[in-house]
Amino acid sequence: MARNEVYKVGNFVSLPVPVGTKSGEPVRVGNLNGVAQVDEPTAYLAATSNPPYNEAPSGNKAGYASVALEGAFSIPVATTTTLAVGAPVYIVTASRTLTTTDNSGANPVFGHALTPKGSTANQLVVVRIAN
Repeated sequence: MARNEVYKVGNFVSLPVPVGTKSGEPVRVGNLNGVAQVDEPTAYLAATSNPPYNEAPSGNKAGYASVALEGAFSIPVATTTTLAVGAPVYIVTASRTLTTTDNSGANPVFGHALTPKGSTANQLVVVRIAN
């Protein structure tokens, strides 16, 4: 075994995320797409007078959350545009919302639809993460 191996499988790791990120929200960290598995703990830590080791029960420090970098998740897609199975889904990084448009390249691809989407805004779509 290599002595420099840090993770056997590096698809579920603690990464820096925006303060206030909630479990289940899509996130983009650098060029990595993922879904937060736990809430980012800044609010918890601020409300706790003496957290052990300055960490939340999830084991993440403020500004970090456990993030899944692989898999398929049921996530709302904000726009009223329809999507076919296999169509790309984009992320608006600042708001952590998914959309059907790349906004002239400003919104990077987050993944691909595994279920179709109708014309209802914020309809849940099963999206496979693309990394």
